[in-house]
Amino acid sequence: MGKFLFPDEYYDSTYSIPFEKYFKKGYKAVLFDIDNTLVPHGAMQDERSLELFQRLKDIGFKVGFVSNNGEFRVREFNKPIHCEYAFKAGKPSASGFNKVMIKLGTNKDNTLFVGDQIFTDILGANNAKLHCILVNQIDKKEEIQIVLKRYLEKPVMKLYLRKHGMITKK
Repeated sequence: MGKFLFPDEYYDSTYSIPFEKYFKKGYKAVLFDIDNTLVPHGAMQDERSLELFQRLKDIGFKVGFVSNNGEFRVREFNKPIHCEYAFKAGKPSASGFNKVMIKLGTNKDNTLFVGDQIFTDILGANNAKLHCILVNQIDKKEEIQIVLKRYLEKPVMKLYLRKHGMITKK
């Protein structure tokens, strides 16, 4: 199984990522998927996500969203945050990632991506040649097509965890 399906790193939650560490390494922007990466599927921003965006801006990061959702969903989520975004981004294509980086004035070498799905988020970030971080989904309640993809993700994730010594072969 190719590296293109593997994240560079894995955290249990977006909210446990030590973003200060990445800023010190020279990263200038963080791109996010929205649903189940920042908030439950279909939910609007909450206090925790708004605090995260403020923290990132205080650190010095530019923030953007790359989502396969329609414009209304992404625009409404973004209203109080005022970040750049790409809707109907066509993940796993790199085009949405590139579009947001152009708007932010960043590039593949100084931009991180955080998402919760392997076949859209991680594959897309790898196609865009970004440092990508996979996080656990926030909520198990999802649309059926996503639930089906989660079953396909399990063997990929098992290989990733084994490769990184997080589980051992029985």
